[in-house]
Amino acid sequence: MSKENSTRNGCKDVFHAFLVKNAQFDTELEIPCIKPESSIPQKLIPFSKAVGGTDYNCFVHFYEDDANFERLWNNPQKYLPVLHKYKGVITPDFSLYRDMPLVMQQWNTYRSRAIGHWLQENGIPVIPNVRWGDERTYDLCCAGVPRNSTIAIGFHGCIKLLQERPYFINGLDYAVRKLRPKIVIVYGTAPECIFDKYREQGIEIMQFDSVYMATHRKAVSA
Repeated sequence: MSKENSTRNGCKDVFHAFLVKNAQFDTELEIPCIKPESSIPQKLIPFSKAVGGTDYNCFVHFYEDDANFERLWNNPQKYLPVLHKYKGVITPDFSLYRDMPLVMQQWNTYRSRAIGHWLQENGIPVIPNVRWGDERTYDLCCAGVPRNSTIAIGFHGCIKLLQERPYFINGLDYAVRKLRPKIVIVYGTAPECIFDKYREQGIEIMQFDSVYMATHRKAVSA
């Protein structure tokens, strides 16, 4: 699905319609679509560090507090030259808390895809982040994401609380069944008890330590 996206004469573009110019849209919510990407990250760097970083052989990710990257949504043009320096970007991981109103979870999913589409339009390799809350968002998290391609998920801290585990595991199962990814990039741990069955299906699991994990390892080995 596609449609015309243009700002109205004399009106300020407060909804950032420019982000979805030339976009294709998915589902009745009209979530912008991300095109498949063949580039694969060798290293990851959080957006907050990428802004002043010098090692550009990384994909930029947003697996950190929303407050650290809300500025990208507020002023995307400002950070486009920064992101252009890097190998690529994993789309923003705007929060989808289960106790958030559903419409806010839909809005955050839209925002992530809109930024991803705009970055692709500007020549930056983009891998879609797939984020869900409870079962109401299992289908939503797949909207606009290409099938048989690469997806990224943030796993850090997702199953610390016992009551959160079923939502994460069931959502992951749903996303894998629907999207049939060839590669799943995991930020944080990738427990065998959860991910081995996907490996057995021929899906490549690429695990990257979170900043906390990397820091903790250094502290233990020091």
